Amino acid sequence: MKKLTTLTLAAGLLALHVPQVQAQQARSPYQTRFAVDGPITAGLGALSITGLLLVQKKDGLTDAQLAALNKNDIPKFDRFSAGYYSDRAQTAGDLIVYPSLLIAPGLLALDQDVRSRYGQVLGLYLQSMLAADATFTMTIGNVTRYRPFLYGTEGGGDRNSKISTNSFFAGHTAHTAAATFFAAKVYHDFHPDSKARPFIWTAAGVVSVAEAYTRLEAGKHFLSDNIVGLAVGATAGILVPQLHKKTGNTYSISPVQGLNVNGYSYSGLSLTKRL
Repeated sequence: MKKLTTLTLAAGLLALHVPQVQAQQARSPYQTRFAVDGPITAGLGALSITGLLLVQKKDGLTDAQLAALNKNDIPKFDRFSAGYYSDRAQTAGDLIVYPSLLIAPGLLALDQDVRSRYGQVLGLYLQSMLAADATFTMTIGNVTRYRPFLYGTEGGGDRNSKISTNSFFAGHTAHTAAATFFAAKVYHDFHPDSKARPFIWTAAGVVSVAEAYTRLEAGKHFLSDNIVGLAVGATAGILVPQLHKKTGNTYSISPVQGLNVNGYSYSGLSLTKRL
């Protein structure tokens, strides 16, 4: 996941600048400008890398520190999963998150309207993923929270690893949510009248929750870590396309009348612009 950020940054910047063929193109609901989006995407990539460098500077736990851990120090709503550990759940989570990073944009490519604007959509996808990733890496680089499995006896060499302090927040969950909710948002915007939209939004939520469940069962993250991760990912996946939506110049004029604070009546016209 972390390598994917670095390897795809340049490709995504190029995607934002792919010339759009005018013939047989569906109208895009988005407006992008390389002069604006290029630096933003590069900046998010830089933040992601900075966060990773901060993680490398963290220290793992000594055996004495591990022995001193007490699950009673964990907030009550998270305490139930202290000591959880499962290699099977870890594998299941990996089999959800990594394919979803390719499947989500791949499914969008099957839609003819989206495919005609695919360069633009891929640029927005990269920006969404980097927004989630930058938030994730900068957080784990600055916040120390012990993973649930440390409160048990399993985990082997990972118990002393510096990544065992990266419980807050759930990166797998955040990246899965960013990818799936981005796909749902883009389909929603390209097909505002589609009856399939509720099912697509539901699918995005189900896949993200499934990923969160595997991370909980694997002992990698507490419940609150997963809730925050899902919220961060979904926000990135939805907000980036929303901020690029064309607002147009839709104005409406309507008559208004009423009383002011002094009791005098007034009337006139209200000019409204849709944002």
